[in-house]
Amino acid sequence: MSCDAAASAALMWFAATAPMAPAPALQLTVAQAPTSVAHEPLFADIVQRAKRLKAEVDAFRGNDRPIPEAFGKKVSELSDLDMKGHLTLAQRGTDGDLKCILRGISQDLPLKLAAVTEAKDRKARDLALRDMAYLLNDNVEVITAPPAPAV
Repeated sequence: MSCDAAASAALMWFAATAPMAPAPALQLTVAQAPTSVAHEPLFADIVQRAKRLKAEVDAFRGNDRPIPEAFGKKVSELSDLDMKGHLTLAQRGTDGDLKCILRGISQDLPLKLAAVTEAKDRKARDLALRDMAYLLNDNVEVITAPPAPAV
């Protein structure tokens, strides 16, 4: 018997006598991205208000026009809405970055407003307005950005 024939016979004998183990099950899971909240009324309202306030902030920069009291009220209302968004996501059990970012923005908006109103000169005011513009822009972008899947 040749070596090839002997090896083939041995393999067939081992295959016939070896217990058949079930093939391991392969399970694939695909992480799905969380649903965007940008279309929900509360979050859509936050986005629209933040956009309008950013336009106002941009108009105040580079000049000495007084900032009306109504502006401060709008900033305060947006801050309250951001906190409401945070609490809404917390009630849902959402454990994403958006929940935490909205809380941070809610806490930062009054600080940025205070920096704007307490600025001693145009340069300081423009710097404070620039910081507020960045925060308002962030407010829009974190809500409208497509959510990433949980890792």
